[in-house]
Amino acid sequence: MQPVTQVSGTAYPWGQKNVDTDVIIPAHWLKTVTREGLGKGAFETVRADPANIFDDPRYAGAPILIAGDNFGCGSSREHAAWALGDMGIKAVIAPSFSDIFSGNAFKNGIVTVVLPQEAIDRLIEVAQDQPISVDLETMTVTTPFQDRFTFELDAFRRQCLMEGLDEIGLTLARDTQISKYEAGVATHRPWMSGPPLVLEGAHASTSVESSGRT
Repeated sequence: MQPVTQVSGTAYPWGQKNVDTDVIIPAHWLKTVTREGLGKGAFETVRADPANIFDDPRYAGAPILIAGDNFGCGSSREHAAWALGDMGIKAVIAPSFSDIFSGNAFKNGIVTVVLPQEAIDRLIEVAQDQPISVDLETMTVTTPFQDRFTFELDAFRRQCLMEGLDEIGLTLARDTQISKYEAGVATHRPWMSGPPLVLEGAHASTSVESSGRT
């Protein structure tokens, strides 16, 4: 996963509400176990309309998608995030997301930004012909017209995205700190790091309980 600190550029000013995973990537594309090429199937039913926004040359290659409420609802398929990533989407801005989709997007390096509907409406207006910027360092979405919208993001996810690491990768990157902590526990709380206490005999548990220890 590549580090993400800022996503700037053209945005698809879509604003559609309740976009489920079947709309993002239709079921017949789910036979593959690889994410490569899934961008071709992204929003296939929407693209059936010749006037669709995703084939509009003004927004070709846009790294940002502006959507409506409840984006990514439906199934838990990770293919939806794969498809967005394969078509070049690095950030999605919406009033709300499906929790499962948001988690899948994070695991694939896609930033999900939650903003109120008023901000979404303004961004859709600006994105008709102007770029916008999503900044993870300042936690803001900005426009060339000095619009500045702040958003919140889970601190752990933000750190993973900015460092280009998943949950396991971030844990391994903190191996030195973890080892120091474990060494401190062994020194100051030896009873927590010693060998387990093995009780033998039929009345062993009874004697421990009667002594007031667990």
